[in-house]
Amino acid sequence: MSAWNPAADQPLTVWRSDPTGDPGDDLLEGIRLLERVRDGGAPATLRLYRPEPTLAFGQRDVRLPGYDDAASSARELGFAPVVRKAGGRAAAYHRGTLIVDHVEPAGQAMAGHQERFRVLGDVYARALGTLGIDARVGEIPGEYCPGEFSVHGMPGPSSVVRSPVKLVGTAQRVVAGAWLFASVFVVEDSAPLRRVLEAVYRDMGLALDPSTAGSAEDLVPGTTVDAVERALLAGYAQHTELMDPGSLGRP
Repeated sequence: MSAWNPAADQPLTVWRSDPTGDPGDDLLEGIRLLERVRDGGAPATLRLYRPEPTLAFGQRDVRLPGYDDAASSARELGFAPVVRKAGGRAAAYHRGTLIVDHVEPAGQAMAGHQERFRVLGDVYARALGTLGIDARVGEIPGEYCPGEFSVHGMPGPSSVVRSPVKLVGTAQRVVAGAWLFASVFVVEDSAPLRRVLEAVYRDMGLALDPSTAGSAEDLVPGTTVDAVERALLAGYAQHTELMDPGSLGRP
C-alpha cells in the first residue's frame, strides 16, 4: 500500500526499545529498522521508546551560522546534540517524551506521503482525546519545528497554560520499498524542553514562540507517558492488529 490503509496492511509488531545511552545511535535505530523492513528482515513495526535528553537538529539547521553555538547551548543545558535524517527544524526530547517509529513496507511508498501525515495525525489526536486533551491536527503560530500536520492541544479549565501547545511533531523518511513515520509525543516536564529550545532557536536566529513548547501534562495535569502509550496503542488497535504488544524483543 502507498498510504497507511490498516484494513489492507499487515499487522504491526510492537517493539518497546530501551535507550542505549547514545542518543545519536537511538535515533539512527529508526533508520536501521526502516532498512530491515525494506529488505524483508523485519515485519511492519511500531517502535516505542523514551529517549535520553536530546536536541535533534534538522538537516537545514547545520547550515546556519549559529549552529555551532546552538549545539554548545544544548550541551550546556544537558541535551545531546544530534542531526536527524527526517524532519525539519530542531526539536527537543527527554524521558518525559515518547518517540514512535511506525515503519511499514510499501511498493509505492512515496505515493501516500501526504496522506499518511493526515491519517496518522488524526489517529494521534483522537488517542490524546481519550485522555481528556482537546487535541487537534495543524500547525500553531510560532511553534518549534513547524509542520502542517503537527498535533497541538488547546487549554482547558484545569490547564496550567493559557495558549495552545504543540504535543506531537511528525516526520517521514521514505525509501524504495518502505516508509518510516516518526513522531514525538511531549507528555511530561516541559520546562527543560522550553529552555533548551529557546536557547538553540535564539542562537540560530530562528523565530520561536516559547509558549508553544508545552506538554500534555500542562493541559491535563497528571497525564503520564505510560497513559499516553496505552492510549496510543488502543488507538492503533482500533484500526489494525497489534502483535506481541508486551514484547521487548528487537524485530
